[in-house]
Amino acid sequence: QQAEAGRLAYRDRDAFLGDPDASPMPLETLLSKQYAAEQRALISPDRAMATLPDPALPASSDTVYLTIVDGDGNSVSFINSLFNGFGTGLMSDTTGVMFQNRGALFVVDETHPNRIAPGRRPLHTIMPGIATRNGETVMSFGVMGGHYQPFGHVHLLGNVIDFGLDVQQALEMPRVFHYDGVLSVETGIPIETADQLRAMGHVVEAAPLPFGGGQAIWIDHERGVLIGGSDPRKDGCALGY
Repeated sequence: QQAEAGRLAYRDRDAFLGDPDASPMPLETLLSKQYAAEQRALISPDRAMATLPDPALPASSDTVYLTIVDGDGNSVSFINSLFNGFGTGLMSDTTGVMFQNRGALFVVDETHPNRIAPGRRPLHTIMPGIATRNGETVMSFGVMGGHYQPFGHVHLLGNVIDFGLDVQQALEMPRVFHYDGVLSVETGIPIETADQLRAMGHVVEAAPLPFGGGQAIWIDHERGVLIGGSDPRKDGCALGY
């Protein structure tokens, strides 16, 4: 068990340790009792881990989403991502903006719709959303989380429209996501539900981390009220002005 604890500790050292002035590390989280308990739960008294799971901490560089609605009902739904940590590693001399490297998602098969070629845009996961009803905007929203994003739109819209939740409740609800042959279920999905999904033939695994994140503003035209929500899975907040 001590050897396993050492493996986990060295994994975290290699993942997070650097010059703290240049690359701040999540020291409070790493030293917290909650994180210690999570790592302790990974250690079996009977068997060594064949491979170490990735550190259960969110990456510091990730997709960013924001939405704004002003007093006249004008909406902005904005999402941005460099893809890899520093994108291409190139920066504009005039604006200081880093260039993204989404071109890495092209394929080299000349017959594929996403084939690489000059002047083409690659497949990507960036998709800010605005929902309308009878020509009026009723919700400005976006979901982060790579491949989860379109499925996250379904979750959010379904929770609001089909189940009548407000945007904060809709963002907080536990999630499932099927990708690469596995149906991942977040904490909060009842064990009975996971068992039913297995019985239906799904390969079900507990999600090691919460997935996705989102922000949303619901526009209540009848009352003249804006209702904001921010997903607790990521840094963010809902503010009125």
